[in-house]
Amino acid sequence: MDLLRVATAGSVDDGKSTLIGRLLYDSKSLDDDVIAAVENASRRQQSDYLNLALLTDGLRAEREQGITIDVAYRYFSTPVRKFILADTPGHVQYTRNMVTGASTAEVALIIVDARNGVVEQSRRHAVIASLLGINHSIICINKMDLVDYDRNVFEAIRDEFSQLMIKLNMHNPTYIPMSALHGDNVVEPSDNMPWYDGEPLLQHLETVPVHEGMDALPLRMPVQYVIRPYLKDHHDSRGYAGSIVSGVLRKGSSVRFMPSGQESVITEIEAPWGPVEEATAPDAVTVHIKDDFDIGRGELLCSLDGLPRTEQTISAVVCWMDDRSVLREGDVYRIKHATRTGKAKVTGLDARLNIDSLKGEIGADSLGLNEIGKITLKLSTPLAVDDYTLNRGTGSFILVSEATNATVAAGTIGPPRFSFL
Repeated sequence: MDLLRVATAGSVDDGKSTLIGRLLYDSKSLDDDVIAAVENASRRQQSDYLNLALLTDGLRAEREQGITIDVAYRYFSTPVRKFILADTPGHVQYTRNMVTGASTAEVALIIVDARNGVVEQSRRHAVIASLLGINHSIICINKMDLVDYDRNVFEAIRDEFSQLMIKLNMHNPTYIPMSALHGDNVVEPSDNMPWYDGEPLLQHLETVPVHEGMDALPLRMPVQYVIRPYLKDHHDSRGYAGSIVSGVLRKGSSVRFMPSGQESVITEIEAPWGPVEEATAPDAVTVHIKDDFDIGRGELLCSLDGLPRTEQTISAVVCWMDDRSVLREGDVYRIKHATRTGKAKVTGLDARLNIDSLKGEIGADSLGLNEIGKITLKLSTPLAVDDYTLNRGTGSFILVSEATNATVAAGTIGPPRFSFL
């Protein structure tokens, strides 16, 4: 079955954890012992209802404070497809965790409390979803039971959020009024909102396209590991192992390794279940080629049509994720792009994004925790890159502090989906 990755986002206490808990509970994806444990924990908290948020809030501090701190991943399936749900924090100080959880997502569930409407964190998470290239967004207007299931409240929030999504260049979002606490429009349609004629959340998730258009993109496969022919019954040629990011890998096709530029022909493709004639994203495979080249980890295997750019200076958008330092012009970091690692110097801090105005602040001297900015990096060695808007796998990177070995920033290469300069 297809696998769909979903990330929740939104402000504090909008009901993200409860929504995921309701999805798991009403879709009958929970074992009896898990339900019993949540029932016991709910009684200890003297709750007068089953606290489904406890299914994802696994840290002790989360249960005590009633908030989400770390990213919690939950897995379930229906007869149609499999799902990985990432419950991400709503607090502003944990925005970096939201970036981590949403970085691999294909769908963003942005939760809005019907009582409060669109707040700063709602805007912030919508901005991050746009910058991360998430093509499908579902705006869950939650807690409709606390506003008497008022259609006017739903439509006012929908209209306000629609204006934001237009500015962020995010097209065709889906808006669903719901009550995660009571299950309205989560798995089953709500009798309390007969005026809503759309699908409940689960039904919509079952029909969202998966890996949309990845096969049509040019071939990209970062080399992760080189398998040398050291065994008697092994292949005579080296094998290059990695996961396909995009495109189709076919036996007999000509390929080029970037940034070295060496060209050869694929002679064999090995999948975990045996030799295959072709493979597609996100398959993990081992490739054998006609020529005996000195190819190492970090090279990018590409089709000859639509080659990536080889760059030593890149323009990028970054979200700063470190609470012990700031980014300044002149700083040097390790950069990790796909499977390649090098050094990068910040040669320009071009703009810092103002979340409220969605405009760039020119002349900023630093980026602090959870701030987003446009920067220029000078690389120690060339990288084979694509713009992030064209290919998420080869258009993204992280920056690592050489002093602490901490991941301090996540970045996307090229112009963002919406311009803030």
